[in-house]
Amino acid sequence: MATRRRRSLFDAGHRRKFLVVVDETPEVESALTYAAHRAKRTGGSVKLLYVIAPSEMGGEWLGVQEVYLEEQQTKAKAVFRLAGRKLKSHGLEEGAIEDDVRQGNKSEQILKLIEEDQDIGVLVLGASVDPAGPGPLVSTLATGKLAGNFPIPITIVPGTLTAEEIEGLA
Repeated sequence: MATRRRRSLFDAGHRRKFLVVVDETPEVESALTYAAHRAKRTGGSVKLLYVIAPSEMGGEWLGVQEVYLEEQQTKAKAVFRLAGRKLKSHGLEEGAIEDDVRQGNKSEQILKLIEEDQDIGVLVLGASVDPAGPGPLVSTLATGKLAGNFPIPITIVPGTLTAEEIEGLA
């Protein structure tokens, strides 16, 4: 296992960030609610991450690839706007919200961002209520082979909790 450096979350000039991976799934709502209230209570902030999945188009489809990336960037901006509104509705200030768009494998991009931004202290995931399972990110990161070696704590918010219940727990 690689040597990890001490995170600077509570050093002067830093504040802990709660990372929420945003997309269009319903479980994101729970993660946003928890992250907003936890950040507000602890003087932290929320970092939103949208990951554009790799296109399956080869190099010969460059024009199609460019259109795909433009569409995904537009979608990311819309998701950020919606998530930002939700965070603000929970009392989080504009300056306490950051966003980041990346391309590639979602798990790999999450790990890269956590390594690059030493102020990220907690990954907040919402668990799906779907009988098929808690969702791909929860399955991969929190219960999969990465779980024991993940660089920061992971908070999983059950999808069955109401916004009021989440606020009380955050």
